[in-house]
Amino acid sequence: MTQTLLSFGHGYSAQALGQLLTPDRWRIIGTTRTADKASRLKAQGVEPVVWPGSDLSGALDAATHILVSAAPTETGDPVLEALGDRIAARAPNLTWVGYLSTTGVYGDHRGGWVDETTPLTPSTRRGRLRVAAETAWRQLADRAGLPLHIFRLAGIYGPGRGPFAKVRDGTARRIIKPGQVFSRIHVDDIAQVLAASIARPDPGAIYNVCDDDPAPPQDVIAYAAELLNLPLPPEIAFDEADLSPMARSFYAESKRVRNDRIKEDLGVRLLNPDYRTGLAALLRAEKGG
Repeated sequence: MTQTLLSFGHGYSAQALGQLLTPDRWRIIGTTRTADKASRLKAQGVEPVVWPGSDLSGALDAATHILVSAAPTETGDPVLEALGDRIAARAPNLTWVGYLSTTGVYGDHRGGWVDETTPLTPSTRRGRLRVAAETAWRQLADRAGLPLHIFRLAGIYGPGRGPFAKVRDGTARRIIKPGQVFSRIHVDDIAQVLAASIARPDPGAIYNVCDDDPAPPQDVIAYAAELLNLPLPPEIAFDEADLSPMARSFYAESKRVRNDRIKEDLGVRLLNPDYRTGLAALLRAEKGG
């Protein structure tokens, strides 16, 4: 039986999921904003749709599953704004809806632990927008009986997204902010969590998607240099670092994120349970191993 995934904002994480879904059992329709990106998606076996700008009636009618990766704006969630009522009308025909959020919704906990029951107290603009979007999706789910699942993703890394390039070209720095820790997740593990949830739907569920080892960012850079047999990048104090506003905002919050629920409820066994495993896997993949 062919199932149809309609993926809004079919980017990095959604594409990793697409690679896990069996082609003869799944039809994947992915939205993107440009014709150039649409061409790349088509080469992956995805049916691309440039959106906004295209009619999604046929895709919505066909969808058995919906994944939302599109980021919210100051005016709200773009998918809900444009198609919320139509998605609600399709609720009885939908098996699963996934919304990709962020662990930024928890705010700063000074290195303390958080889980899915922790109150949402975001301290950044991005976090506040995600809380608003989560709330709007949950309200729609309650009203329409939508089988909604929320995934709060930690910092994402994977092929093409890692510290190796900067370590190799000499631009990497070990930025030191005492007490700062981040949780991370390899994109392959995001994909397997989503696939496990699709196989075992639990409408209303919320999952933290992160690895087992929250760690200071400078430790990750140091390990990347060790793997590459390159000199340790220099330390620089956070207050003296030349960071973009976006990069600096990541340092506004420090927390350790628990991931027990993806293991206990979905039976997930992480492929990359810590950054050491994940970075080593990326390097092996680069070398064709």
